Amino acid sequence: MGNATDHLWMHFTRMASYREGEVPTIVRGEGAYVWDAQGRRYLDGLAGLFVVNAGHGRTELAEASAKQAAELAFFPLWSYAHPTAVELAERIAALTPGDLNRVFFTTGGAEAVEAAWKLARAYYKRIGKPTKHKVVSRFIAYHGTSMGALSITGLPGIKSDFEPLVPGGIKVPNTNFYRAPEHGDDIEAFGRWAADEIARAIEREGPDTVAAVFLEPVQNSGGCFPPPPGYFERVREICDEYDVLLVSDEVICAWGRLGEYFGAVRYGYQPDIITTAKGLTSGYSPLGAMIASDRLMAPFLGETGMFAHGVTFGGHPVSCAVALANLDIFAREDLTGHVRANEAAFRATLEKLNDLPIVGEVRGDGYFYGIELVKDKATKATFDDDESERLLRGFLSTALFQAGLYCRADDRGDPVVQLAPPLIAGQEQFDEMEQILRAVLVEAWQRL
Repeated sequence: MGNATDHLWMHFTRMASYREGEVPTIVRGEGAYVWDAQGRRYLDGLAGLFVVNAGHGRTELAEASAKQAAELAFFPLWSYAHPTAVELAERIAALTPGDLNRVFFTTGGAEAVEAAWKLARAYYKRIGKPTKHKVVSRFIAYHGTSMGALSITGLPGIKSDFEPLVPGGIKVPNTNFYRAPEHGDDIEAFGRWAADEIARAIEREGPDTVAAVFLEPVQNSGGCFPPPPGYFERVREICDEYDVLLVSDEVICAWGRLGEYFGAVRYGYQPDIITTAKGLTSGYSPLGAMIASDRLMAPFLGETGMFAHGVTFGGHPVSCAVALANLDIFAREDLTGHVRANEAAFRATLEKLNDLPIVGEVRGDGYFYGIELVKDKATKATFDDDESERLLRGFLSTALFQAGLYCRADDRGDPVVQLAPPLIAGQEQFDEMEQILRAVLVEAWQRL
């Protein structure tokens, strides 16, 4: 094997940081663990990238892939169908809430988000509201890196190199109650305020210009912000009032991450579109989907109607076969039920870390948690850019990995450690995460 830095251009990677050291090279996975080229074992505390929900080393998923590739490796969904896509669309439609019965396959999450924005625009043009084209999303939220998805993304740091972006992206506050700018003593009032900010943004822009609101059930970037009670109920009312589509971006939150097949089900709201990817195949093959309500497809069903959008590998036969086998595992092992049965134990284990002076808050739901790090618990004072650089990039990420835990130390909002293990994880893995985090966070505090 050659040197990883010679030709491989890694994603979201400071390539210069590997001038001296070796690039960590992962060669094998089994269950909740992965091994590197030196044979060292790591707990996969992030399920790859919120992806490997059924766990590593599932030979039946590999076999489903090989069987399908031998039979029909590829055929496009452009005016043609193939059996695995037909069957998978049916399976997905049966699991989605309400009338989300139309499944448009993509290769991944950003493409699903891109397809949803394009559908929203095309839909409103077709029903005689052609000026509705803008999208509301939340600060610090990540929705993907393609030019449309990047315009919906609320992270300034990953946008500046690529501006000007697609016009029409509008940003509103997120649901970070720990740093609530209003109603910091009342979570329901805070949720109402945050939802009403969406209505105020729509009013400012003009309701006849806004097509959709894109929200994750639990916002990932910034470190796992769950919705306050009543938040989504209010957002749904606002979307109905202004005739705006509610898009539930579930690239991470679907497929058991929150203990249900979809986060919208967990929090009891009805989206008009769900975007998803990642855990749909547990990462064994790339696949994403935009799932739309029957109502949104209706204008495209006339004699010459067409949604003029597509991607070559969307609904790839092999990926669809893998997804079907993955959903078989979910059903057979009741992975969503496993998450619901164990989430309280996962939370309680991580909350033990609250006794550390560097831990400001432990937050999340299901198997999806963020631990926000602070300089001062009492004042919630956060780290400046230089401290964050030294703490997260200079020490934490590497130290956690060397201690045997793969997770994410992220400073795209306030500094946070994120955990989202495979859904097969149990108490043994929770304890291992807590012990490694404790040792490394104690050392991080001493280094400050």
